[in-house]
Amino acid sequence: MPAADDLTLLTRAAEAAGDIALKYSGPAARRWDKPGGQGPVTEADLAVNAMLEEMLPQARADYGWLSEESEDTAARLSKDRVFIVDPIDGTRSFAEGSTTWAHSLAVATRGEITAAVIFLPQRELMYPAARGMGAFGNGTPITVAPRMALEQAKVLTAKPNLHSRHWLGGAAPGFQVRYRPSLAYRLARVADGRYSAMLPLRRSWEWDIAAGDLILREAGGLTSDRLGGSLRFNNPTPLLEGVLAATPGAHLALLQALDPQGPGIPGR
Repeated sequence: MPAADDLTLLTRAAEAAGDIALKYSGPAARRWDKPGGQGPVTEADLAVNAMLEEMLPQARADYGWLSEESEDTAARLSKDRVFIVDPIDGTRSFAEGSTTWAHSLAVATRGEITAAVIFLPQRELMYPAARGMGAFGNGTPITVAPRMALEQAKVLTAKPNLHSRHWLGGAAPGFQVRYRPSLAYRLARVADGRYSAMLPLRRSWEWDIAAGDLILREAGGLTSDRLGGSLRFNNPTPLLEGVLAATPGAHLALLQALDPQGPGIPGR
């Protein structure tokens, strides 16, 4: 199936997801904590997931399925193409009534993302991309920020990632630190040139990263794990060894500054 056709399907699905999510008032939506310290979930997450799990596999019966809110099975590992979905990325933000949450939908083809959409319905921001076709923000082509010194760069990350043990020389570079609660939104904001990099150093779930990986690369950025290795998706355990996503210049500078022996500590 051509990536452009998959992108059309994902875009329709993201719009339908937004219609469902917006029927819930974030703070009023029923919320509970998942077992094992896996974070919160709301009735909106499950409602969106139920719709997507019906709509997308029905349209592509030969694709596998991986979603934060679905029970994972090994069946997807035998599929050449797999949907990788986060029904609501930034659930805490959603539950608090903020607008910085997103629907993140992607198709992985033999481990590489080939079609992707990030949609923030309350901010009316739609970021689609298909492999080889560029990335867009609300219909306008987007590209990453121009090269600049790392000290001038704005980097989306959490404070634990600034811990001295992550960095050569015992200190993080003097970049400007910013934060957004949704990893998908962070990736989109690097893709559209608002920020130079995003940096979660702990192990990251594939559904948080998959869509933004392609959108950023199609906008001219680079993505890797924290050691510079290529990101591959639809792994048996769907976790990535940290993520470094940035403009080409910032990616190189951050990679050179990170301690390859640095420990993973909690922090997004």
